[in-house]
Amino acid sequence: MSSTQPLRGTRVVSLALNLPGPAALMRLAQMGATCTKINPPSGDPMQHYTPEGYALMHKGVKHHTLDLKTDAGQAALHKLLTKTDVLLTSFRPSALTKLGLGWKSLHKQYPALSLIEVVGAPGPLAEIPGHDLTYQAEVGLVNGMDLPPSLFADMGGALMASEATLKAVLHQRAKGKGSRHEVALSSAAAWLALPRQLRMTTPDGAVGGAHAGYRVYACKNGRVAVAALEPHFAMSLCEAAGVSLTHPVKDLFKPATRQAIEAFLASQTRAQLDKLAVAKDIPLMTLK
Repeated sequence: MSSTQPLRGTRVVSLALNLPGPAALMRLAQMGATCTKINPPSGDPMQHYTPEGYALMHKGVKHHTLDLKTDAGQAALHKLLTKTDVLLTSFRPSALTKLGLGWKSLHKQYPALSLIEVVGAPGPLAEIPGHDLTYQAEVGLVNGMDLPPSLFADMGGALMASEATLKAVLHQRAKGKGSRHEVALSSAAAWLALPRQLRMTTPDGAVGGAHAGYRVYACKNGRVAVAALEPHFAMSLCEAAGVSLTHPVKDLFKPATRQAIEAFLASQTRAQLDKLAVAKDIPLMTLK
């Protein structure tokens, strides 16, 4: 087996719509799994609001359109499940049960089949409607009236779903039986928000703005994201800015140090800072 494709030979069928399911399926295909996507007659919403994104995430994935509310659709799905190792879903538990795809029923029919359920929130909260935005808001990742810059709960949930698939495959190979794994998008949001909860990224945190070497500054013709967090990087930055340090860590939290670095960077162009980064080995990225 290829070390870069640990899921080679694993057959995955996905009923999961919208971003988390397709993103997880993309990861599974990249790990070598043979993936099949089942869409309802109306299609996956992703096909409508981001056709290019849908195409990217389903590269190499087989497609079937089935109406699972009909006998013909059910028969076609179950024919696939006889040759499937992992079923990925994103329905609420009650909807999954109505379709005859609850864990007890599946495990009885297909003992070796594993079920990965992507839900909004864990346990009994899985019936409550929500989306990426509400899960991010719940854990403090929505600031002011601005929408988050990315769909962190969805993408974090997709990673957790691919991780859960790896767990299921390892369990099946060791025990010869399938297993059920619940992946909650709210839990993914909480995991991604952990640095915020630990006050690492709040304004008084080291990577929230308090450390002068880890901030976004203005430069002469744009901005510069500086990530000189470790002492040796911070010392190189301060040396370039003409700042004398008595302590390579504590001094970086002083307002005077930040002000001096701010003034220096404001006097430099993006091109000058790009050259400085290479010459002095300083982690920074200039921005328009």
